[in-house]
Amino acid sequence: MWQALGDYGRLMRAGVSLARHDVILPGEYQSRLPLPARLAGRMLRLTGGGAEGRPGERLAEALEKLGPAYVKLGQFLATRPDVLGVEVTDDLSRLKDKLPAFSNEAARAALEAEFGKDEATRLFPDLGEPVAAASLAQVHRMETGDGPRAVKILRPGIEKRIERALSAMQRAARTIERASPDSRRLEPIAFTETIARAMTRELDLRLEAGGADELRVLAQENGHFTIPQIDWERTGRRVVTMDWLDATPLTDPAALAGPDLDRAALANHVTRGFLSHAIEHGVFHADMHEGNMMVLPDGRLGLIDFGIIGRIGPDERRFLAEILWGFIKRDYTRISEVHFEAGYVPADQSVGEFAQALRSVGEPIHGKRAEDVSMGRLLLQLMDYTHTFGMHLRPELVLLQKTMVQVEGVARGIDPAHDIWAAAEPIVSGWVRREFGPSGAARLTARNAREMSDRLKRLPEMMDKLETALERSAAPPAHPPRERFAPWWGWFGFLGLAGALTVMALAVGG
Repeated sequence: MWQALGDYGRLMRAGVSLARHDVILPGEYQSRLPLPARLAGRMLRLTGGGAEGRPGERLAEALEKLGPAYVKLGQFLATRPDVLGVEVTDDLSRLKDKLPAFSNEAARAALEAEFGKDEATRLFPDLGEPVAAASLAQVHRMETGDGPRAVKILRPGIEKRIERALSAMQRAARTIERASPDSRRLEPIAFTETIARAMTRELDLRLEAGGADELRVLAQENGHFTIPQIDWERTGRRVVTMDWLDATPLTDPAALAGPDLDRAALANHVTRGFLSHAIEHGVFHADMHEGNMMVLPDGRLGLIDFGIIGRIGPDERRFLAEILWGFIKRDYTRISEVHFEAGYVPADQSVGEFAQALRSVGEPIHGKRAEDVSMGRLLLQLMDYTHTFGMHLRPELVLLQKTMVQVEGVARGIDPAHDIWAAAEPIVSGWVRREFGPSGAARLTARNAREMSDRLKRLPEMMDKLETALERSAAPPAHPPRERFAPWWGWFGFLGLAGALTVMALAVGG
C-alpha cells in the first residue's frame, strides 16, 4: 500500500506540474472525457501559469522539467502520431535532456566507488572538466598515452530516481487499462514496460559498451558510420570509456557549414546506415538524434551515446523490409498481406480494403519531389488506419518506430531534399535479393527445420505444463480475486499524469 501511495503521490505532483504548462485535459477535449476526468481537468487547470506555445511545445517543456524518465516517455510518445497527432509528436521529437554538470569531486568519487581508490587514480590520473551533461550521465575528456578518451559517468543517485518514476508510470498504465477498455488497443502497459526496459538497461554502462562495440564492428563493414572503440579496462557498471571523436555535433550549425561537405551523401549515410543495421543485422542505435551524431573533419558521420540499442528478430526484419519494398514498388496488396501474415491486422479485416487504404497513403508521394511531400501528413494518415482496422500497438516495434522518426528528421535536417524512399532502395533491394534468392530460401528452410525439431523436443514438457494448468483451473481459488479497480485515492493519481499523457491521447485518437 505504501508503494501505491508513493506512486500516486508522484503522479499527482507530475500532474500539477503539467497543469502549470496547460497540457492536462485541454478544454477542447472535455466533451470526449468521462465526468470525473472533466471535473479533475477543470480543477487542475486553475493552477495554470499562462504557458505559451503549441500544446506539444508546452508538453515537451513540462516533461523536460519533470526529469529523465519523463523525457524518455515523451521521446517514445513522439512515435505515436496516431494518438497525439503529427504536430504534437513533431514537437515531442525535439525533446532534449541537457542539465547542469555535477562536480568533478562527485565524478572522482564515482570512479573510486567503481574501481577502488588506487585503481581509479591509476586509470584516470587526469580527468578533465565535464564537456557534456545530460539527465542520466555526463562526459569528461581525459588525455592518455594512447590518445584522448571520453569518460561517461552516471549521475549520483540516478538509479533510485528512475526507479521511482518508472514505478509511478507503470502504475498509471495499469490503472488506465483497467479503467478504459478502449485503451487496450494502444497497449499502455506494454508501452511503459518498453520504456522501463530501455531505461533500466541504459543505467548499466557495461551494456552500453557492449552495444557500442557490436555496432562498431558492423559500421566497419558497411562504412556508413564511424563509431569509437571501447576502452574496456576503464569501463564498469557506472562508467564507460571510449575513444574521443574530434568532431562537431549536428546540434552545432558549424557542423554542416563546411563548403566541401556533401550534405546529400551525408543524409543518405544516416538513412542507409540505420536500415543496414536494422534490416541486415537486426540491431540498431535507437537514439539517433542530432546530439548523438557528429560530423568528422573528413566529412564522415560519427555516432556516440549507445545507451539504447534496439533489436528486432528475423520476422520483424522481414516485415520492415517488405513494407519498404512494397512502397518503393507500389505493391500495396503485398504490403497488406505482410501486415496480415505478421498478425498486425486482425484476421477478420479485409486484405483488399487494407490494401486500398495503403494505396491512398502511398500514391500521393510518387512523382513528387521529396521536399514537396509532407511526410508528417502521410504518416498521420497511415497511423489513422490503425484505429480503422483495429490494429494494436506492437511493443517489439516501438523502438524501431521511434528511431525511424528520428532518422528521417535528422536526414531532412541535413538535406531538406532528402528522399527516404530513394535512400532506402539499395539497402532494401539488396536484402530482398539475398533473402528471396536461392541462398535465402535455403537459410529459411534450415531455420524452419531447426524450429520444428526444437518444438518436437519440447512437446513432452509442454504436455506436462498443459496438464498442470488444467488441474489448477479445475481447483477452487485459494484467495478471493483482487479488486479490479483502483481505490478512490488512486483515481487522483491516475488523473494527474494519466490524464495528461494518456487520457488526452485517447481523446485525440478517438
